[in-house]
Amino acid sequence: MRRRIVMSMLVGATLVVSALFGTATPVAQAADVPAEFGTDWHDPVTAAPPVDRPHSRSCQVTLADARFRDFTPYRGAYTPPEGCGDRWSKVVLRLDGKVKGRQYDRLGYLHVGGVEILRTSTPEPSPDGIAWHVEKDVTRYSATFRAAQDVEMLIGNVVDDTYTGVIDVHVTLTFYAGRPTAPAPDRVLTLADTPAGTTLTTPRNSERVVAEVYATGSGGGCEEFWYLTVADPAPYSCKADRGPYREVQISVDGRLAGIAAPFPNVWTGGWSNPFLWYVVPAPRAFDVRPVEYDLTPFAGLLNDGRPHRVEVSVAGVPAGRPGWSAPVNVLVWQDAHRAHVPGALTEDHATGLADSSTFTPGAENRVRTEAGHRLTVSGYLDTSHGRVTTTVTRTLAHTSVHRWTDGEAVDGLDATWTDDEAVGVAGHGPALTTRTHRTYTMNGATTLGADDRLRTVLTLGDRASAVTREGGRRTAWSRLDDTYSGDATYTVNVPRDQRHAVGTSAERYRLLGSDGCYDRSLTTAQGVLTEDRSRC
Repeated sequence: MRRRIVMSMLVGATLVVSALFGTATPVAQAADVPAEFGTDWHDPVTAAPPVDRPHSRSCQVTLADARFRDFTPYRGAYTPPEGCGDRWSKVVLRLDGKVKGRQYDRLGYLHVGGVEILRTSTPEPSPDGIAWHVEKDVTRYSATFRAAQDVEMLIGNVVDDTYTGVIDVHVTLTFYAGRPTAPAPDRVLTLADTPAGTTLTTPRNSERVVAEVYATGSGGGCEEFWYLTVADPAPYSCKADRGPYREVQISVDGRLAGIAAPFPNVWTGGWSNPFLWYVVPAPRAFDVRPVEYDLTPFAGLLNDGRPHRVEVSVAGVPAGRPGWSAPVNVLVWQDAHRAHVPGALTEDHATGLADSSTFTPGAENRVRTEAGHRLTVSGYLDTSHGRVTTTVTRTLAHTSVHRWTDGEAVDGLDATWTDDEAVGVAGHGPALTTRTHRTYTMNGATTLGADDRLRTVLTLGDRASAVTREGGRRTAWSRLDDTYSGDATYTVNVPRDQRHAVGTSAERYRLLGSDGCYDRSLTTAQGVLTEDRSRC
């Protein structure tokens, strides 16, 4: 079997209806669970927490009402809300979607004033139809929402005699009056396309600059499942020059400014088995989070009022291969008491990028990959409150073992990615340091038997811990553990009603820290939600 992981792209959603404490979704009894998947199943749901909403006056604005059946973007207009002022304690995006029939997973985006505020993917529907929703805190884009803007949304889709699902979405923003708990950026910028490449012009009084990149591998080719690619001479259907290591890099005027490990997204047709994802999607599938880079060490260079070349690339992608999308937003906080904040970049040092894949042939072929990279950047700014030095250090590491048999009837991966970041700020007041440790894991295998029964067993992990210290004293901390596991089997190369599919899935999302505790578990069998349990 030539292995194919079906992982398309576009707007998806999260149906999160449980409160922080207690169970809000009724669960099925054992007698209600069918022997195999039928023509309908529970609407998509994730264990992630709903967006916490303030108890203050609110105003709602519709961003989009659209039905996607091809690759024509929805275009509309946004007008700021009336009655809630122009400063908000929180802004919450909500997408409601529905689709029925047959359709692949699709990836989508939503832009307001050219700023990407949502990247998402869709669930695959049942013949009888499903509905879902996704929520996202978009307060950080408040500066964009203060003026009238163009709106563009796309969920690229194909509708024909076979793929009948039209994707119907409704998107709103809800604004809550009041002051935000943390100052929102003063400006949200996008890159400009020029003959010299993509450029950025920041205000001359920028004192904090953060870039966010919505990096996703997609497009139906090998970069949708880049973590399985191998280099020659290994005999595998998806090749890459050096194998599976990918790194999202951002540069300023040709100098490396940030590195990050991309999240190994799995869309809702992924790992050759949509029955894994019909009810519970993989972590982040419905709310694709951007990679963030603190570019404040480069602010002194950027603050000269001239355009600077800013480029994003994905290391490890073979030259000329399509498949990666990496739109960029730049968030800027300004010094309100100084028209120009001068400064300088004082350090920009990277180790060599280590990347080694070793192929061991046999009845079960194996490729072991070890890779990593480290970057330190530092710079100062002479602000209205004194000289402030920001130092950012980021360390990436990747290890994986990919194993498969001839014909790829058995195809498995055990992989771990780590992305460690330390941001230190020194100057006026006590030194401030934030350390973040991110770990992504993928462990599973797909097996095709002689009876054409395909089975996928897979566990995915999204973990992170963060600690902030001020003057050496811990002032904030958090620990996230979002773990998905699934086991699904069906018959391939037969009509849909003859697949005789069975499958179980589970997700547990735990978030602990100085802001409190959240702990929720979901379990499914044959498309039925059998457990929805909240702890804490």
